Amino acid sequence: MDVEVLVTPGLGDNSYLVSSGGEAVLIDPQRDVERFLTAAASKSVVIREVLETHVHNDYVSGALEIRAATGADLAGPAGGRYEFPIRGLSDGDDVKVGDLRLVAMETPGHTPEHLSYLVFEDAADTPAAVFTGGSLIVGGAGRKDLLGTGLADELACAQYRTLHRLAHLPDEVEVYPTHGAGSFCGTGPAPRERTSTIGTERRLNRALAAGSEDAFVRQQLSDLMAYPAYYRHMAPINRSGPGLVSAIQPPRPLSPDQVARLRDGGAWVVDGRWRVPFARAHIPGSINVELDDTFGSYVGWVMPFAAPLLMVLPDPVDESLGEATTQLLRVGYERVEGYLAGGIGAWRDSGRPVASYRVAGLEELCRARRAGRVAHLLDVRQEVEWDRGRIPNSTHVFVGDLPDRLGDVPRDGEVWTICATGHRAALASSLLDRDGIAVRLVEGTGVDDFLRQCSDPL
Repeated sequence: MDVEVLVTPGLGDNSYLVSSGGEAVLIDPQRDVERFLTAAASKSVVIREVLETHVHNDYVSGALEIRAATGADLAGPAGGRYEFPIRGLSDGDDVKVGDLRLVAMETPGHTPEHLSYLVFEDAADTPAAVFTGGSLIVGGAGRKDLLGTGLADELACAQYRTLHRLAHLPDEVEVYPTHGAGSFCGTGPAPRERTSTIGTERRLNRALAAGSEDAFVRQQLSDLMAYPAYYRHMAPINRSGPGLVSAIQPPRPLSPDQVARLRDGGAWVVDGRWRVPFARAHIPGSINVELDDTFGSYVGWVMPFAAPLLMVLPDPVDESLGEATTQLLRVGYERVEGYLAGGIGAWRDSGRPVASYRVAGLEELCRARRAGRVAHLLDVRQEVEWDRGRIPNSTHVFVGDLPDRLGDVPRDGEVWTICATGHRAALASSLLDRDGIAVRLVEGTGVDDFLRQCSDPL
């Protein structure tokens, strides 16, 4: 058995290409399938099966893309209520690939229909590995509240039983979860390791350490981080079956005239440049979501799901276009009308106005606070971060909630925005600027740096 882990860093997820005897099974693929096809070709294996562990809430599945490209069979939980042809699996059902037998194991908790897959080599009686999806993950367990708080307690109880069923597997069984570090589908901090063993998890996993079912439920439903707003759209799309990427019109280069016309008609402008150049000059009304691994997630947090998008891209544009488009398609944003050809320079050259706001570093913030010149300091970190430590007399609105809470932000003085590093504060600053609020971005630093280094008399 050969297992290749294919990580999607911005989503914190793993997909797996499992090969044997010239054949392969692909487990929990995302929508950008070329990397999976390339991996299979490099091993000279044919993808015969695609397995889903559950109906995903954090990305659009690539199962139908793989079937269109390879003719592979699809299988997933019988309780998934899929609306397209897929083999429904229940506890004990199996799939054979090469010399491997993958046996479905019902492991509800992360979602009601969730399956894990035990992998048996040749005629072995003991599994060599288990693909655990969002049930048992390295250091923890998948969260239970993604389908609403009404089901959370019931799913947490189911997850407790699931984890202890998995924990009875032999120590040497390898653990391959779908969710890992960087995923909002987990609970609590996650280690960097993407895979593990049952023995290691039995010793170190926080979720398995809970002394009782009640203690587990309390632990698993406490201090959860907020998750992106786009999640609510993923399960319906994955259940009904997403359209193929080939049918989606790719973004096209647009002139300043075209961008202005589309923007004025209701399209959102997303600017992926670094925060400081954006602050110095940007298209009025545009939103700054820096093009890093988390670009798609933060677009999905603050942009209306069905809205048309326009992009301003950092150099090199061709590379940025591919990365931005891929991330947006993973999370279901298909209406990307195009990108500004020539960037902000072309916009300036067309004679159109640019907007700007001020930027400050740690020292300037410290001096301004001591002098009483910071009218309002807005902390846009997650609530669990705020609870762990905050700057005195600052106010808190998580950046993902900001579009719906702009009315709560003061307008009687300049608002300084801060987070942990400047990334989320940059997004928040652009949202405030778009709404006509005077703003100053605290960049390259954050709350912890301020608390360590600044003597604040306020």
